Amino acid sequence: MEVDVKEVSRVKKPKWLRVKLPTGENYKKVRSLVDEHKLHTICESGNCPNMGECWGEGTATFMILGNICTRSCGFCAVATGKPLEADPFEPGKVAQSVKLMQVKHAVITSVDRDDLPDGGSETWAMTVRAIRRQSPQTTMETLIPDFAGKWENLQNIIDVAPEIVSHNLETVRRLTKQVRIQAKYDRSLEVLMRLKKGGMKTKSGIMLGLGETEEEIYETIDDLSNVSCDILTMGQYLQPTPNHLPVAEFVPPQKFDEYKEYALKKGFRFVESGPLVRSSYHAEKHLF
Repeated sequence: MEVDVKEVSRVKKPKWLRVKLPTGENYKKVRSLVDEHKLHTICESGNCPNMGECWGEGTATFMILGNICTRSCGFCAVATGKPLEADPFEPGKVAQSVKLMQVKHAVITSVDRDDLPDGGSETWAMTVRAIRRQSPQTTMETLIPDFAGKWENLQNIIDVAPEIVSHNLETVRRLTKQVRIQAKYDRSLEVLMRLKKGGMKTKSGIMLGLGETEEEIYETIDDLSNVSCDILTMGQYLQPTPNHLPVAEFVPPQKFDEYKEYALKKGFRFVESGPLVRSSYHAEKHLF
């Protein structure tokens, strides 16, 4: 049965979505550096439930190209509007943050910048190069947009060859227009296919609980497998504000386990699947 995500009422959070407060010496050390140098991470601003675990493992996520997105996805809390001009010093600032925090594995993401001819891809490339100059031992995952299907911009990412390149499908085909209003399901699959042909290790993620059916989840896993995606993350969608798409259901942990088992049988190298899983969860373990 199809479910219209706009008509589903709010559902009470189950007990398995409770998280412990971050602890540990490594976390406290990173926390101190972030506060002292006023560094910015998505881990913190997004109030990620896995922040303590990731920081303790030496992984952190940074967002580039500002904090205003040119798209208006129904699930995302990032502001939509006319972005400011790209900061030419941003690549160096991010690289300095990575160095100060002694990040072992950096995850870089960005807003969509459809307003820029290059989609922000030059800033992406400069950021990767800057991190490599200042922290040559740091590995990187770049969680990129689709660059509106302008493949010459995608090539800028391939040319700097991050250790992992990620592009999230986010949801099943049927719900894409509601969840990712300006995106296209097949275009995202083509992004991943082109990355793989360019020699990249590829990764994608989907959110569950938006009204998709089990059959659609399996079909989505199949689609990602068919473009030879290496790494898959599956997590529970949580409504960031009352103005965003509501949660249709809270998927129990055992269902996440079933989807993980299926994905591994389809040939994925790594699968992270659970209610609290986010795109960068265990990112440092996906290097191979």
